[in-house]
Parts: sequence; C-alpha cells; structure tokens
Amino acid sequence: GIIGPNGAGKSTLLKAIFGQVNIRSGSVILKGDNITGLKADKLVSKGVGMVPQNNNVFPSLSIEENLQMGIYQEPKMYKQRLEFVTGLFPELGKRLKQRAGSLSGGERQMVAMSRALMMEPSVLLLDEPSAGLSPVRQDETFINVAAINRAGVSIMIVEQNARRALQICDRGYVLDQGKDAYTGTGRDLMKDP
Repeated sequence: GIIGPNGAGKSTLLKAIFGQVNIRSGSVILKGDNITGLKADKLVSKGVGMVPQNNNVFPSLSIEENLQMGIYQEPKMYKQRLEFVTGLFPELGKRLKQRAGSLSGGERQMVAMSRALMMEPSVLLLDEPSAGLSPVRQDETFINVAAINRAGVSIMIVEQNARRALQICDRGYVLDQGKDAYTGTGRDLMKDP
C-alpha cells in the first residue's frame, strides 16, 4: 500500500506506472521486463490493470457493457471472466442490464474493479478505492480488495484511509514529496505513527 499526505505524489506514481504521465527518471520493471512508458493497451496485455479514483465507469453503458469493455482483447473469454467477477461481486451479476450511471459510488467501484479484472491482470493498481464512500461501502471495498488479492492478483493500492489499507497490505510505502520516506510491512507501518 502507498500512503502519505495529500500532494505527496501517490496518485501520480500510479499514473506513471500505467503510462499516463511521463517518467523523468527511473524505470518500471514487471517480472524482469522494463514496462516504462508503455501505453495502456500494452500494459493490459502484460497483465497490468488500473482502477482510477474518478470517472472509472462508463455511466451511459450498462454494467454488462462496462465489463465487456474490459475484455475487448479476448471476447471469447467473456463468460469465464464474467463468472469470476460475479463470484467476487454477486450483486453485479443480478443487475447486468442496469445503467452504470444509476449506481451508488460503492457499486460503481465494484464495476470498475470488475472491468479491470476481466483481463485477468497479475497486478491491479487501485487509486483511492474508498474515496467518497460511506463507511459500510468502505468496509466492503477493503473486503473485496483482500478477496481479489487472495485470488492471486497482486495489488498496489493508493489509499487515503491509511490504517485500513495497511491492515490488508503485505508491504507499505510512505511517500512524502514524491520520495519513499519509509518502507515496511503493513503491520510495522501501523505501529509507527
């Protein structure tokens, strides 16, 4: 998990990894491959998924159409992947024809995560998944993130709710002014205010 004060560069880090901002120095390595500067479609094909904080669903499309957007590269796998994501998020499976724009913030977050999971990423980047959600929906979001991780997906999460994020993280990083100020296990970081 990546935590730190506002303006520390947490979301910018995710955007840099996902090729949405230019990297001035350093590189992004995934499984031994340099993926620095690759465009989103290439990153997705290499197993990287991203769920941005805002505007993360297509509101005029149905839930099902949003999910189909996530598997455009492998449409033959749709049924299998749909079964996987509706296993994680059963309430979506019952409402596939509902327009995404009519959903609550927490439900939109489920759709956004599900769409990213449709391509079976090995790494999922989550930018502030609990932002703007009610406490109940925040709890559900963290439970879902932990379930996705248990299903074999590595997760890099940027989160404003540091304590909750660190509870589910193996590793934690505190960013301050764009630099790694502290690294440790989630538990270690929780003990060190």
